[in-house]
Amino acid sequence: MAIEWSRQEVLSAVRTCLLRAGAVTDGYSPVDVVAEPDGMLVIFHWRRDPNTYALKVKFPTAPKSSWTGFPMTSAYEWAVDIAALLAEELDTGLVRRSRRMIRDGYVVLDTRDAPDVCPVEFAISSVPLDDVVLSPSPPPRGFWKRSYVTFSLGSPSTSVSPPASKAGSWLAKAGMDVTIPRQLIVEAKLACWLQVYVNNARGRPFVGHAAASWEDKQHTTVRLDLVHVQPGVPSEVRAALVRLAVCEAAEDGALHVVTTIDVPELHGLGFRPANGGGLALHTSSTEPPSDPMAGA
Repeated sequence: MAIEWSRQEVLSAVRTCLLRAGAVTDGYSPVDVVAEPDGMLVIFHWRRDPNTYALKVKFPTAPKSSWTGFPMTSAYEWAVDIAALLAEELDTGLVRRSRRMIRDGYVVLDTRDAPDVCPVEFAISSVPLDDVVLSPSPPPRGFWKRSYVTFSLGSPSTSVSPPASKAGSWLAKAGMDVTIPRQLIVEAKLACWLQVYVNNARGRPFVGHAAASWEDKQHTTVRLDLVHVQPGVPSEVRAALVRLAVCEAAEDGALHVVTTIDVPELHGLGFRPANGGGLALHTSSTEPPSDPMAGA
C-alpha cells in the first residue's frame, strides 16, 4: 500500500514525539531531529555521557511499523512507534553495543552487524549492593544493564566493616580477590563493580569481575582498579568487562578513565600512555586523546 504522508509530515511528527520533555525513556535527552536525503538523524544525549549521539532513522516507505510490521494510520502514529522502538533499543544497551562513527561532532550509532558486547556463553551485571548483601539470583539471560540499589557507606578506614565485608561474597567463594572493591565501598569511592558469570539457568559459576573508583571529588575521572577473569575464560570476556566499565564511567559523567593496568584489551578500546604513567582514555569520542593527569 502506498504511503500518503509527506516527508515533511513525517519529520514534523517525529520531532513532536522525540523532542518533547520526557520523550522516549529515562536517560534520553533530545537535541534535534534533522532531515537528510534518505532519512532523519535523531540527535540526543544519553544519561551524563559527554558524547552527543545520533541515530539514523529512514523515512517510511509503507504505512506500517518499521519493527513490528503492524499497520499505521498516520504519520504521528508512525512517529510514536519510532519512539517506542528507540526506547526499546536504549533500554537494552543501544549506546553500549553499537558500532560508532564520528560525523559532524556526533557519535553516530549503528547496530548493523555489531558484535555482542560479551560472548553469548557469558553475561555481565553489576554486583548487587545493599545494607544486607545476599547471594544474588542470576539476572535474566543476556542482562548486563546497570543495576543500582541503595547501600550505606562506612567511614573511610583501613578495615572493611559491614556491609562491605559481605559484598561480593559469592565472588570470593569462587576464588576471586574482592579486597579492592570492598575497600572502595568503605572509602565511598566505588564507581562501579561488575561481575561475569556463565550464562546458564543457574547463573553460575562466577568467572570474573572488574571495579573502578572515582579519582576526584568532582567525579570527572574514574580509575579502573581491577580487571580479573579466571583461567580459561576467553580474552573477549575481559574486553567486555573493560568496555562496560568505561560505559558505566561515561554514563555517570566521567570525562576520563585512567589505570595502571596494562592489558591488550585496553589499547583496543583506545587507552593510550599517560604522561604520569599508566594509561588514560577520554570518554568523549569526538575529543582528541588527552592526559587527565597532565599539570596535576
